[in-house]
Amino acid sequence: MFSFKKFNIEQDRCAMKVGTDGVLLGAWAPVEHNPYSVLDIGTGTGLIALMLAQRSSAAQIDALEIDEDAYEQATDNFENSPWNDRLFCFHAGLDEFVEEPEDEYDLIVSNPPFYSEDYKTDNEQRDLARFMDAMPFEDLIEAADLLLSEDGIFAVIIPYKEEDRFLAIAKAHELYPFKITRVKGAPTTEIKRSLIALGRIEKSATIDELVIETARHQYTPEYIELTKDFYLKF
Repeated sequence: MFSFKKFNIEQDRCAMKVGTDGVLLGAWAPVEHNPYSVLDIGTGTGLIALMLAQRSSAAQIDALEIDEDAYEQATDNFENSPWNDRLFCFHAGLDEFVEEPEDEYDLIVSNPPFYSEDYKTDNEQRDLARFMDAMPFEDLIEAADLLLSEDGIFAVIIPYKEEDRFLAIAKAHELYPFKITRVKGAPTTEIKRSLIALGRIEKSATIDELVIETARHQYTPEYIELTKDFYLKF
């Protein structure tokens, strides 16, 4: 079990455990527009949806998960949280979910699978969670375009090396970045991740950088400030 300040995450049945990427997106995704409805695509343990339940007053927080074990685990994590009346998990693939969309969402988030390399492991469940062919960017962005409300925000965390390709696909769907934070593990390391928030109105994006650590387990003030409402150690 992984314990946060206001909720716990059971993750023994999930291929993808709680990790920095999910925490970053859950803490960073914009909620200043007071979303009424939120969708977390590929929720895994349910971490990001739970973080958004803590950070916002959204009345409807839906999550989508294709893997049966992860779906059951997320559902349990939702039910055992303080916000169980606002959280709901669908057991479905993205393609099924968008066939008959019933709702529009004011905030859509996703920490999508991203290993596009050609190798795979012997663990099919982990591969499904980690490899991009389970949820290509094209499918993810097309779904966001279909499901996003007029003034809604779509927020993702992706590998930095995929940023240009992701933004090009998003632009083709008339989704435009307005906030980008590029993440480095340490001051001297390469940029590893891009946090991107997109909307339907084209404007110049605010771009900044976030460094997680100055040394092993020596976290930067910026990272602590971003995540202090969640991590027990901060």
